[in-house]
Amino acid sequence: MEPYRALPSSTEPNGITTPDYLFRSIDEVAKRLKPETPVQCIFPEAVRSQARKFIELFPGKVLYAVKCNPGQDMLRHMYATGIRHFDVASLEEARQVKSLFKDAKLHFMHPVKSRESIRRAYRMGIRDFSLDSAAEIMKLMEETKSARDLRLFIRLAVAGNSAAYDLSGKFGAAPSTAVDLLRHARKVAVKVGICFHVGSQCMDPAAYTAAIGRALDVATKAKVKVDVLDVGGGFPAIYPNMTPPPLESFMDAIKQAAQPFVDQGAELWCEPGRAMVAAAASMLVRVNLRKGRRLYINDGTYGSLFDAGALGWRFPVRLVRPQKGGKGNTHKFANARPPSEKTVPFMFYGPTCDNLDKMKGPFVLPEDTQEGDWIEIGMLGAYGSTMQTRFNGFHSEFVATVWPEAAPFAFERVRKKPSLPLAEADPAVQQASPMGRVAAPQSIGRGPSEQTSQNLHASGDGRSPPLSAK
Repeated sequence: MEPYRALPSSTEPNGITTPDYLFRSIDEVAKRLKPETPVQCIFPEAVRSQARKFIELFPGKVLYAVKCNPGQDMLRHMYATGIRHFDVASLEEARQVKSLFKDAKLHFMHPVKSRESIRRAYRMGIRDFSLDSAAEIMKLMEETKSARDLRLFIRLAVAGNSAAYDLSGKFGAAPSTAVDLLRHARKVAVKVGICFHVGSQCMDPAAYTAAIGRALDVATKAKVKVDVLDVGGGFPAIYPNMTPPPLESFMDAIKQAAQPFVDQGAELWCEPGRAMVAAAASMLVRVNLRKGRRLYINDGTYGSLFDAGALGWRFPVRLVRPQKGGKGNTHKFANARPPSEKTVPFMFYGPTCDNLDKMKGPFVLPEDTQEGDWIEIGMLGAYGSTMQTRFNGFHSEFVATVWPEAAPFAFERVRKKPSLPLAEADPAVQQASPMGRVAAPQSIGRGPSEQTSQNLHASGDGRSPPLSAK
């Protein structure tokens, strides 16, 4: 694929670019590309709307957690919307963000870093570091030569009982230890903060209230003025059988609980990841074989569906079967018949030879789903493509943008075969909408003439786009 080119109609510096593969719907992706490998479809408006919502609702700095989805498209859309702060967990993430946005503010919030990473991050201009042990403070001081401009954050251990994925077992200092660390950090750092993580996909705003209360106890016992309270991530998205309270409820709880810190002059930070981008991408996969209610697809737990396999996570799904019609006839095996109105539960198996490469679901699809059909799997903007491996040689980095919300404009397409193994395809759209990549379960490839089904959306956004349906 060719490098990005600036959008001719854009007035946003560094923010808007034209992707090589741009479509009005996911059905069009299947119809025109006839992809043999999985395609990540990105929905620009979904990520932009969530970024705007966080900026609007949170009373402080919003740091995007890059680990959730480090794709250039996601980062560009956030930047275009106003996100300037990024939570990075590695030097590679830091370099990627800086390569795109020279003025981005980076915060190294991984509590355990190698000495080389500390040294190189400091040379890059990073000054914010989190930690949960005295040994990490010593590493930071030694590798920065006792720099006096460090801003150190004590990672506090909190319970993750309200989260779908508990993160409390690996990082976090106990309150008594955090008191000592906070006192030590106050002596050597220009600013100090307390941070925590309530767990991924937290379903209860009260979890933030309890965590902030614990942070206040630590600060009070340490008798240290805290400059920054970082409430971390954990904000939830909406998945099948997981409907959290609206984002506003979480923000209200945080504001109320954090007021004592604010009264003392502390700044508030948050690090959203899943809630920011989950609904901003889908995966378009193909059925390679059907055995009863088992569908063998070309993506799996070693690809974008790790959470579906290892954690039993359910994702919204939709059959994609482009209709017959001359050059656009892409459905060879089912003769492009309209799918059955009767739906049944299926189990998925991935493309590798490993028996662990399976996803129990259940995933409800038309009864006549079969070989050659494509399936749109939604809500994979978070921890989807970023979790891919190359096990057994199965891997795909192909990305398509679905942005029916934007006003159409014409641009010259790159007329060459895709670099990844895709079938011969008609070069995407000539009259298309501006940049982006695929939308999420919300705007999963919807176009002006498409119907919609399953109103799945990211938390706090009651009008998020549904999975697309022809």
